[in-house]
Parts: sequence; C-alpha cells; structure tokens
Amino acid sequence: MDDPDDYFRERIAARYDESSADRFEPGVVNAAVEVLAGLAGSGPALELGIGTGRIALPLAARGVAVHGIDLSRAMVARLRGKPGGDAIGVTIGDFATTRMDGTFSVAYLVYNTIMNLTTQEAQVACFRNVAEHLERGGCFVIEVMVPELRRLPAGQHVVPSEASPTRWAFDTYDVATQSMSSNYVEVINGRGEYRSIPFRYVWPAELDLMAQLAGLRLRERWGGWAREPFTSESSQHVSIWQKPS
Repeated sequence: MDDPDDYFRERIAARYDESSADRFEPGVVNAAVEVLAGLAGSGPALELGIGTGRIALPLAARGVAVHGIDLSRAMVARLRGKPGGDAIGVTIGDFATTRMDGTFSVAYLVYNTIMNLTTQEAQVACFRNVAEHLERGGCFVIEVMVPELRRLPAGQHVVPSEASPTRWAFDTYDVATQSMSSNYVEVINGRGEYRSIPFRYVWPAELDLMAQLAGLRLRERWGGWAREPFTSESSQHVSIWQKPS
C-alpha cells in the first residue's frame, strides 16, 4: 500500500471530516452501524482503514468492542481527539498484511477503502489477512463503488466528479490496468492546491473470487446499507462474505 502520509497527511486529516461531511450524515452512518452491529453480535469488530472514526465511534457506542488498523498517524490522531476515541485500540500498519491478536466476529472496509490497495496482489492479500482474523462464522463486509466506466465518454478516460467555486474534482481511469486516480483542485485562503490519490477499481465478481481464494463465501450483496437490491444500475454495493462455521 502506498504511504498514506502522501495522501492523508495532517493538513488533509484536519479537514477530512468537513470535506466528507455527506458521509457523516446520521442517516448514512446509522444505516452502516446497524448492519455491522448486527453482524458483530456480542463479539468484537475489526475496521480496516479506521481513519477518524466515522463508523468506529458510533459502533463502539452500541457496545461493540472495535479495533482498527490504519497507516495514517494523522488520521488516527483525529480519532484519538474525539470522545471515546482513546478507548478504541488501533494498530498502525498496512491492513493488507498487519496481524492483530485474537479473532473477530466481523471485519469491515467502508467508503471505497479497498481501492486504496492499488494492486490486485494487495487486495487478494487483504482478503487472506481478514480470513485469518475472523472467527468461524465471522463476516467480512466491504462497501465500494461499482466502476463507473459507463460514464466515460467515448475515447476518453476522465470523469468529472465535483465542481464548486473553490473545489474541482475529477477521476481518471486506465481500463487496461484497472488503475484510477481521484484528483482535486482546491482554493484555500486564496491559494490553489492540487492533490491526486491513486486507486485500483475492482469488480464485484473479482471480489467474490478473492473471497473464494481466502476461503470465504458470499452471503449477501446489496445496493447500499439499507439492503436495497443490487442491480445492473447500482452505483455501489455492500457485500458480505462469511467464513465457514
């Protein structure tokens, strides 16, 4: 995994919650927490890429023992500064390979974070790492976008994603390698700033094969946390794979 200090350094971490405000809306958070709390039951949960605690903190408030893995010390510091943040155990490391003690009822990756692993090899390693952390019958949950290739104009590989007086964003795709990047131009205090974050987009069927290689089986797939049906028109999916009992 690339060094997150290049993409989630302190200046980014300081504004992360504000810049992702739509993802912090109670309706968005509560729907995810409801699913994850149900899967965890009385057991512990493992969040890969725990970040500033958007999901971990309300899940912990439901009585679930939450542990996390994250490479960005700046993001974890923001988690630590929030009420209840000190009670959540976090290991600094690459969630594709970092090992933790014990097993978990549920492990989860939300908000496209699986795509932060920019090679197929790393994504496969992530599934295997999670499988080793799950107890028998435990579940692995991923929330991720469906690749937006249908939005690509003919012969082009750029998709605009945001435009405002102070912020512009666009995604680039390389269909030969499944690599993409999200690019941002912002005006902050009268000065322009540009940053680019690399990703590897991944198809639902490819994720199912990764799960199979790790010994997991697809249990459910929805078009979102509200358990809406997943169809050919869905822009994202929430998928649950289970370790055999």
